[in-house]
Amino acid sequence: MKILLEMRPAFDGHAGIPQEARLLFRGLSKIDGCEVQGLMQSSNRLLSKGLPAPSSPLLPGRVSPALAEHLKLDQLSQVVVSLQHNPPKTRLERYAQTLRHLYKPAQMVAGTALGRYTPLRRFESTHFKDFVWRSMFAKTLPPEDFELVTSAQFRVAQMPWSGMHAIGLLTSKLGGALYPRLDTRDFDVMIAETPYPGRVAPNSRMVVRYHDAIPLLMPHTIADREYHRASHYQALDRNVRDGAWFACVSEATRRDLVSIYPAAEARSITIHNMVSHHYFPEESAPTRVAEILRTRRNAALDGEGGAGGAGARRGGTVPGKPGEAPAYLLMVSTIEPRKNHLALLAAWESLRTSFDPDLQLVLVGSIGWESDPILRRLKPWVKRGGVHVLEDLPAQELRILYKHARTVVCPSFYEGFDFSGVEAMRCGGVVLSSDIGVHREVFGEASEYFNPYSVEELEQALIRLLSPSAAARRAELVEAGDRVSQQYTPERILPQWQAFLEQLLKGRPDDGG
Repeated sequence: MKILLEMRPAFDGHAGIPQEARLLFRGLSKIDGCEVQGLMQSSNRLLSKGLPAPSSPLLPGRVSPALAEHLKLDQLSQVVVSLQHNPPKTRLERYAQTLRHLYKPAQMVAGTALGRYTPLRRFESTHFKDFVWRSMFAKTLPPEDFELVTSAQFRVAQMPWSGMHAIGLLTSKLGGALYPRLDTRDFDVMIAETPYPGRVAPNSRMVVRYHDAIPLLMPHTIADREYHRASHYQALDRNVRDGAWFACVSEATRRDLVSIYPAAEARSITIHNMVSHHYFPEESAPTRVAEILRTRRNAALDGEGGAGGAGARRGGTVPGKPGEAPAYLLMVSTIEPRKNHLALLAAWESLRTSFDPDLQLVLVGSIGWESDPILRRLKPWVKRGGVHVLEDLPAQELRILYKHARTVVCPSFYEGFDFSGVEAMRCGGVVLSSDIGVHREVFGEASEYFNPYSVEELEQALIRLLSPSAAARRAELVEAGDRVSQQYTPERILPQWQAFLEQLLKGRPDDGG
């Protein structure tokens, strides 16, 4: 079984879809009889072409001439460089870049209209293992996996992912969205991490890893709303009409997909996300918490001058008894409207007045879109002390925060899966989450629940878990969390992928939804 797996997200952040892509590549690579190659593509950069592929449509019926080793390495080096941010330095370079960005889409549209394949060139990783590891895999996988993933082969899609979406949107206004047909003739299956703005060869099967329907069902919560809504819809529509299969990250997400496209129900299954090996129960010194809060603060919110300025001096003292972790609530998520930070902040402010004046609030995550109203509420507390906004936490430090938090709160209005609650459970944390369908499905009995639209209900739920009489209930949640979170380990999830893919090639897979 030959699989082409989209690795574009792996060039980005630590968690979420990027983490999923890395774990899936590693996992599928360990399945007997499964050969996985990664599709290298940039979100917004035009890549160098790489080496000719065996089924290159540019050389029909001919054998590609052998390149001297130095010429091969030069071409592969150009791919590596093109994946980096390299702004043009001279006017001539700017003109050349503009011409390339105009010519390549025009060439792709013309070729697609004529029924041609868009080539996927080869990237041989033998001499570029450091690049492959550090740019795509190191943020998630253990060093023991270095040889496994860096010895794999990769294909190169020159056209940026966003450029392919743009072509689809433009042509949709001219009578129908036109997406390139990738030359996947060497592969049985292509797995895309989101609705993909492209098509596959007739002998290949497309599988879309469907994470959520947020761009269509909650467009008011996303950045660049019209573009992301339209690009998601047009690519999804094309995938559905092409007969793609949809491997949804939760049954809640599958129901959303089917509500939009009833025709996709017969070709959709649920395979939950995998939790990273980084998250597990371990003994750790509670005194490490204060150190993490001091050293991982988000510099943009740290007052004047970042770590060495007045903000650092004001925030340097973290309340707590010697030898003990400070009492704190923890939320791990990008700071953006859908995540419901403001409700948690309001409940925490009330608890500081009525319940525990030393209770801290720890927020781990990057600053996302439309976050200004949230940041305005956070900044006074960050300067005064009480709220800690952290960034760039390695997994070993996040494990400590999960374990020692009084409660890990997942207050989102909508999620496709929600890694943070499962990660917290793997580390022995106590989880409180919003009462939405996906949380009930994924967290089950291992969480307390509250109405995400009610600050009062959130506050009361926190009081129940923080009160001295809650020790038994907290122990129940930790025990249930260990049991529930084991469902999402690679050992549990990978057999589901193997069974699905084997059935896909034989005929119709068993309906997992």
